[in-house]
Amino acid sequence: MFKKWFGDKAFLRRLMQITLPVSLQNFMLSAVAAADSFMLGSLDSRMMSAVSQATQVQFIQNMILFSVVSGCTILGAQYWGKGEKHTVRDIFCVILRLNTLVSVLFFVACRFFPLTLMTIFTNEPELQEIGVGYLKIAAWSYLLTGISQCYLGVMKVSEHPREAANISIFAVVLNIVLNAFLIYGLAFFPRMDVRGAALATVIARIAELILCVLLSLRRSYIRPSLKGLLRFHKYIAKDFAVCVLPVLSSSLLWGAGFTAYTAFMGHMGKPAAAANAIAAVVRDLVCCLCNGVASAAGIIVGNSLGAGRLSEGKEYGDRIMRLSFVIGGVSTLLMFALTPLLLTFVKLDAQTRSYLISMMLIMAVYMIGRCVNTVVINGIFYCGGDIIFDTISLIAAMWCLAVPLAFIGTHFGWPVPLVYAFTCLDEVGKIPWVMAHYRKYKWVKDLTR
Repeated sequence: MFKKWFGDKAFLRRLMQITLPVSLQNFMLSAVAAADSFMLGSLDSRMMSAVSQATQVQFIQNMILFSVVSGCTILGAQYWGKGEKHTVRDIFCVILRLNTLVSVLFFVACRFFPLTLMTIFTNEPELQEIGVGYLKIAAWSYLLTGISQCYLGVMKVSEHPREAANISIFAVVLNIVLNAFLIYGLAFFPRMDVRGAALATVIARIAELILCVLLSLRRSYIRPSLKGLLRFHKYIAKDFAVCVLPVLSSSLLWGAGFTAYTAFMGHMGKPAAAANAIAAVVRDLVCCLCNGVASAAGIIVGNSLGAGRLSEGKEYGDRIMRLSFVIGGVSTLLMFALTPLLLTFVKLDAQTRSYLISMMLIMAVYMIGRCVNTVVINGIFYCGGDIIFDTISLIAAMWCLAVPLAFIGTHFGWPVPLVYAFTCLDEVGKIPWVMAHYRKYKWVKDLTR
């Protein structure tokens, strides 16, 4: 049985060629949040909590950007498998226009209305003031992120995942190095605390975008054209909307749910907010591998489906689905192993420490559901256009179960670990439902014209 599912060396090699760069890219991006949290946390836990709350704005933006780029991955992977590079270029132009508009809107909100945004996530005036200082500077990075994500998304689809990862890794390393100098005021740099973390992010995003544009000028790369940006692509826009709108609805539901979870923790006191901020960073780091496998699944299975090899796409999907359970088990063990190590590196008061231990143990169980659902839903289902299931499952599991329970627990002052457990309930609970839907094989479809 093992040889049947994992004995195809060519398949595994291709899977790893996409998974490893994308996972490393995601890991490095998560490392920025980790660096911000630990560097600021070493100075003052209030700074760490405030920045964690403030970056929820970027989290929402990233959900929208992810939806748009996902449309590129879904259609782009199938058209690339079909050999229509010119259509992939047209798709690039469509997502570039959309992401630029989104980036401008979030820039305006963060630059000119930061206090309004901060009041959504915390009722602590001190945290609001710190968060406002961060958002006013970080807003400039939000203006650039959407554009660079378009370039990186197209690189992954067009067989350049390693180059996309290298750009992101360089930007992340630059961001972390600048964090150290600007947050602590090393060498001849002034100490800027949270404003330094924001400025480091802006500089890194500028460098990332410049590298993306320069690399796209090479012969084998897909790049947008002025004519393509000005032309309305009727059929692509129609197919793109069919893919993106369900992804957008799912992303917004998921993102709003996680934002609500953060707000609940923020309203349960500073120790709960600080513990949740650290747990969220660890969660994002551990989830990098399943995110990478999900991206690889979307591209590999999508290439086969777009080329008309439906039985091959179905076979690849089955292999990757089984792999998701293995990754989930490994992630669970990793969470258990990281808990004692984490407590030795972060300076916390007794209450925050107690909350963090409980959250880490709860999250260890949560990781099984998170890994399986991410790979199967966001990778396999999406690549065949079976997207509406994600929206339905989020409404049922998150918004009809997890969010109401967490809200009630917050309102009535139930124990913090119990409320946190409610926020993790949806991922684990919907695994049987996801597997039942998987076996219907509605995702085995060729979406190309």
